[in-house]
Amino acid sequence: MATTENSEAVTQAAGGDAALQDLRYNPADIEARWAERWAEQPDLYAAEPYPSAKPKYYVLEMLPYPSGQLHMGHVRNYSIGDTLARYMWMQGYNVLHPMGWDAFGLPAENAALKNNTPPRQWTLANIVAMKRQMNRVGFSYDWRNEITTCLPDYYRWNQWFFLRMFERGLAYRKKSKVNWCPLCATVLANEQVVNGCCWRHDEQIVEQRDLEQWFLRITRYAQELLDGLAKLDGWPEKVRTMQRNWIGRSEGAEIDFALADECTVPEDEEKARRSGTAILPARDDVKPSGNKIAVFTTRVDTIYGATSLQLAPEHPLVKQMAAGDPALAESVAALLEQQRKAREAGDVGAIEKHGVFTGYYAINPFNGERLPVWVGNYILLDYGTGAIMSVPAHDDRDYEFAKKYGLEIKVVILPRRGGEAVENGERDSLLPFTDEDSLLINSGEFSGLGCQEAQHKMAAVAQEQGFGKPTVTFRLKDWGISRQRYWGTPIPMLYCEKDGIVPVPDSELPVLLPDNVEITQQGGSPLGRIPAFVNATCPKCGGPARRETDTMDTFVDSSWYFYRYTDARNDKAPFATDTVAYWFPIDQYIGGVEHAILHLIYSRFWTRVMRDLGLIENDEPVRRLFTQGMVIRNGAKMSKSKGNVVSPDEMIARYGADATRMYSLFAAPPDRDLDWQEDGVAGVSRFLGRVYRFAIKHGSSAATSEAGSKSTRAAAPASPSPTTQALLRKLHQTIRKITEDFAGRWHFNTDIAAIMELVNLLTAAEPQIAAGEVPDAVLAEILRTLTLLLAPFAPYLAFELWQHIGQTDNLLRAPWPKFDEALAKEEQIEIPVQINGKLRSVICVDADATEEQIRDAALAEPKIAAAIAEKEVARVILVPRKLVNIVVK
Repeated sequence: MATTENSEAVTQAAGGDAALQDLRYNPADIEARWAERWAEQPDLYAAEPYPSAKPKYYVLEMLPYPSGQLHMGHVRNYSIGDTLARYMWMQGYNVLHPMGWDAFGLPAENAALKNNTPPRQWTLANIVAMKRQMNRVGFSYDWRNEITTCLPDYYRWNQWFFLRMFERGLAYRKKSKVNWCPLCATVLANEQVVNGCCWRHDEQIVEQRDLEQWFLRITRYAQELLDGLAKLDGWPEKVRTMQRNWIGRSEGAEIDFALADECTVPEDEEKARRSGTAILPARDDVKPSGNKIAVFTTRVDTIYGATSLQLAPEHPLVKQMAAGDPALAESVAALLEQQRKAREAGDVGAIEKHGVFTGYYAINPFNGERLPVWVGNYILLDYGTGAIMSVPAHDDRDYEFAKKYGLEIKVVILPRRGGEAVENGERDSLLPFTDEDSLLINSGEFSGLGCQEAQHKMAAVAQEQGFGKPTVTFRLKDWGISRQRYWGTPIPMLYCEKDGIVPVPDSELPVLLPDNVEITQQGGSPLGRIPAFVNATCPKCGGPARRETDTMDTFVDSSWYFYRYTDARNDKAPFATDTVAYWFPIDQYIGGVEHAILHLIYSRFWTRVMRDLGLIENDEPVRRLFTQGMVIRNGAKMSKSKGNVVSPDEMIARYGADATRMYSLFAAPPDRDLDWQEDGVAGVSRFLGRVYRFAIKHGSSAATSEAGSKSTRAAAPASPSPTTQALLRKLHQTIRKITEDFAGRWHFNTDIAAIMELVNLLTAAEPQIAAGEVPDAVLAEILRTLTLLLAPFAPYLAFELWQHIGQTDNLLRAPWPKFDEALAKEEQIEIPVQINGKLRSVICVDADATEEQIRDAALAEPKIAAAIAEKEVARVILVPRKLVNIVVK
């Protein structure tokens, strides 16, 4: 094997200090040198400008909130995206891989209170610190596209979009019951309430308050958002299911129940008891305004079984019914308080059912029966119409309520058990019977129809006769974006005594956040205490006006930021339409599953709004979504709030950036949770040291071999040694595995394990290499390819080795190696052999052996032959290349 004078000197002095120093892996020295070189190349990670002849690839990790320090949870997320970006560059793609900062938000205000530091100063200082950390880890971001959402050049476009939505009726203001977090001192969207608690403060119960708020009409796109999920086959099914459930489409009918003209007590006392009139006397003194109660139901087929109506405590009719009746008003107030507490606890469905009879009746339009009208604490005003028909025999909640208050229970759907109809005497034991796969009974002209057929026919009859219609409702509610805090985008609206609500003209954007604001988190938005901000001039009449002092929900910032990355310095528009058309949709988006409802559904809505504004052509922002697992430490998700974070700075100082990021990819599959173990980082560092020492000792072959410098693959020798064959086979098997994994599921942990196996084989073969059994050209190919395989996972070391083996082209864009199927093919394979499902032996056969040859080899294997000698072989089951199972009697 040819060697240079330098490598001979190293070999001769292997026992000396100089040789040891040359072979010692020093990540601090290597990484500092390459970090400095990369910093001197601002275009290193730049995408080619549109248009480009290369295929595009837009890979993106969700942008972070600049809290001050990265932890290993961040590093894992960004390492996945960085690894993919580097691989796609090597595959010849034009890669866009940007990063920015979700910089508005409550923590900055909390820091201002705690440290007496203005939010802007605190946030920008944190960005500097976190950007330094990202660069030190070696993430391949093109900082020329950096965006910071708290700066006017970004949030002016939030305001611009809001004005466009206001013009189209998509932004509106109304008084509404809202979620209020006492710790945040602000409103939360429905999606920000998790199990009744604030999404930021998981032990703080959210309260209900009535406030004037700005809303975005996301419900206008509810059906389209739902339909679009079917096309997102590159998204995890879990995320699509979560969004589907949150949108919550319900098909049914809206039926009008006329209020009875007279509310008298029925003569039959037993019937009175069952109908509820024994609880409170019937009313005939006050008639509510309006003459009907609209009820939404998904089971109109059960309407003949309705025995009462239930109204939400906040239903407008309830207030009228309680007028002049202190006892009823007091009972309703108690129900409302019970519901409020259940909402705050996060599970209204589990509430103990309570109700009160109003003294009023309504007429069932299908059969003319009088139904008592109740108020129930489990009925929600914001679902359907805020009123339900109670069918105890066929609804779990209604059954529980009816049993509690002794209301009538009427069976109108034929109960079945095991597909067979149940006789009258046994039906009570099956109640409530909620299955739709049955027939109607006791339902007049509709008896005998199947449930689903009856639903369509009865809704049609209601529409024809004018007392109802088929209806679709959604669980999804409009997005409340008003926040009573300082550190957010000012809402660009004015209030004029003469002209009412007036939008700020585009020419006056951005409406700037003032500096030096006193933050108390009490008494509403801090902006309301700044006369210079509040007092404005109405653009319509020229008179005095008051500026809106609420700011926007920070999820507005993150709903469209990835579009701005494509044209981050545009001061004329949010972005250039043709540039966005080239880059979108995002090819791969990476982030936590906790954003499935919040950020991801909002961004899908925002994309459709921009499409309808004519700014973009795509319907969806993201083609493929990957949700990485969490990093767990001490049994909990790693987070600053839990005090269990591990700083990457500490790990890098001890083991290097490559080992730190590579461990985050190696310790668990990317979609699974990773249980943090520092010993694992140390182990990866030791492995990289082995790679480094092997390459330094043998790299002269790659540096001097013509094959190593001019060819991506050296031809196998005509008569290769067994060692050469084994090394080339493992090399090409490793290329194949990693290449296929990048194209499918990302098994980065097993990819790194495959590289480790290759290195193990190389170090085990060092005596044969020293003996000249492996040609220089083959060793050069192996070292060059090993370096390419390491490049996405450990870029610092890969760049160092690339230079050491004499390569002068840019490793970042060096072509990814291709595997040779013939070289990767195993000559022989091992196949386990079972007898009656129990492992008895293992046979070794040619890789291309036929099933008959494998069968014969298994039966002839001495242990197997002895075990079945006196038995009858019933059959032999072959799983190709995997298993032989011999069934004997």
